[in-house]
Amino acid sequence: MAGVKFEQAMARLEAIVAELEKGDLSLDESLKIFEEGVRLSKNCLKVLEEAERKIEVLVQDKNGKKQLRAFSFGSGDSRDSGLGS
Repeated sequence: MAGVKFEQAMARLEAIVAELEKGDLSLDESLKIFEEGVRLSKNCLKVLEEAERKIEVLVQDKNGKKQLRAFSFGSGDSRDSGLGS
């Protein structure tokens, strides 16, 4: 499961939710795919936490202080929100 990309994991999680919501599976089958879903969600959470740490490093100023900045796609402009941490 370690080699699964985030997008693939999310797509599989959506499929698992759909399968479980149908209610057509036996208890054993439901438990099996539920366990798969838990593993996938933990993997996704780990990937998101790693991405968050990378972003925090990228937004640190030269003194190592993190700055909260507004971000919008396409404008290329990220202004300081005044909410520095």
